[in-house]
Amino acid sequence: MPVADLDELRKQVAETWWYHTLELAPGLETPGWFDTRPVLDRIPFPADLSGRRCLDIGTFDGFWAFTMERRGAGEVMAIDVPDPRVWDWPANSPPEAIEQISSRRPGSGFALAAAVFDSKVERRELSVYDLDPAQVGTFDFVYVGSLLLHLRDPVGALMKVRKVCSGSLLLVDAVSLSLGLAARPAATLDGMGRPWWWKPNVEALVRMVEAAGFSPTGKPVRLFMPPGKAQEKPDLSVGALRLLRNRAGRDALVSAWKGDPHAAVAATVR
Repeated sequence: MPVADLDELRKQVAETWWYHTLELAPGLETPGWFDTRPVLDRIPFPADLSGRRCLDIGTFDGFWAFTMERRGAGEVMAIDVPDPRVWDWPANSPPEAIEQISSRRPGSGFALAAAVFDSKVERRELSVYDLDPAQVGTFDFVYVGSLLLHLRDPVGALMKVRKVCSGSLLLVDAVSLSLGLAARPAATLDGMGRPWWWKPNVEALVRMVEAAGFSPTGKPVRLFMPPGKAQEKPDLSVGALRLLRNRAGRDALVSAWKGDPHAAVAATVR
């Protein structure tokens, strides 16, 4: 890019709140909340999507949708709900919290990244709950990333995904470390003032996939979602021992140090 164009791009990047870390030009990366790039080598994301029709659910800034496109997908649709005011907020959520999130204009980086990449991805404003094969058709490959945590009805959402999936699913979502020792599917419920709902253990995440009509393939992959530059590392020198006293504190300590615990579940339709 000409220097003048790069300067303008840097300005637009700085004015945008980013969820994903994207390299828009050599040496120019978006300051994402997460850096999902290292995760690609850890999860069973198809290396070749040639000719396949793909769907990215909860696309935000489009990292996974653009990756599908780069890996040869014949067609990519990316859906999201850009207005935080219509997300799954608990009834006890303070209005100022909702407005604070809304002011960031989450997902607004998609259009800028798509223009830079000259992308042909079709982005639609659509909730996972409203997926309908009569409206969007069916897809050979569907990716759902870090979304179920924010939904009141994660199994119902996956059932909607099943209706539009004619091939394979890759689900990557947050899991509870504390419940990892449980011998059965289990989940904790938040639902207090923010759109964070169920956090299952890995066994429960697999059970959700099965309950929605998918057949898991292979073993789940456990991983930590790396934080991006937008996340400031907390000072763990003070108060770290206090965090170790309870389950929530221990989980927070691990997340701050290593990243958010996630698991990847690959599945096919039954």
